[in-house]
Amino acid sequence: MRTLLIIALLFMAGLAHGAIYKWVDKDGKVHYSDSPVENAQAVEFKSNTENQIKLPPPIVIDSGVKDNETEPQGDLYQMRITSPSAEETIRDNNGNITIIGSISPDLAKSHVLVLVMDGKVTGPAQYSPIFNLENVDRGEHTFEIKALAQNGKQLASTPSRTIFLHRATVNARPKPTPRGN
Repeated sequence: MRTLLIIALLFMAGLAHGAIYKWVDKDGKVHYSDSPVENAQAVEFKSNTENQIKLPPPIVIDSGVKDNETEPQGDLYQMRITSPSAEETIRDNNGNITIIGSISPDLAKSHVLVLVMDGKVTGPAQYSPIFNLENVDRGEHTFEIKALAQNGKQLASTPSRTIFLHRATVNARPKPTPRGN
C-alpha cells in the first residue's frame, strides 16, 4: 500500500512540473499555454531567461571623524529606502508621500535622520526613518535619507531614489455658481 502511494505521489509531482506549450492556430497566430493542445510543442526555457533581481549595496559615506573625537570611525550605518520602490508612480491628488527607510544597526541617541528631497532638506531632523510629506508638487522627485551627528556631520546616506507623483489636480476648482432666472 505504501509503495503504491509513493508511486502515485511521484507521478503527480511529475505532472505538476508546469510545462509550457506553444502552437500556431489556423490563422498563423502563435499561442502559449500550460495545457497541451493538438499540434503543440513543449517549450524549453534557457537558464538565462529567468528573472533575477540584484539590489545595489547601500552607499555609506565616511563621516570624516578623527580618532580623538567621540564618534566612532568607519561604516556606522547601512541604510536604504524601502518604500516607495525605485521609479514608482504615486497617485495622490493631495500630494501626500510617505518615505520609509531602514537603518542598521539602530540609530544612536546622539544621531538624527533627515530627508533630502530634490537636493534640499525637508522638515526637521528626526529619529524615525518614516517621513510623511504633504502637498508635494506633481512630477519627478529624488529622495535620500541621511544620518547626521549632532555637529551636522554626515555619517551615512541611502542611495538616491527617484519617484514620480501624479496629481490629477493641483488646486481644487471652485464649483460653478447657478445662473439666476
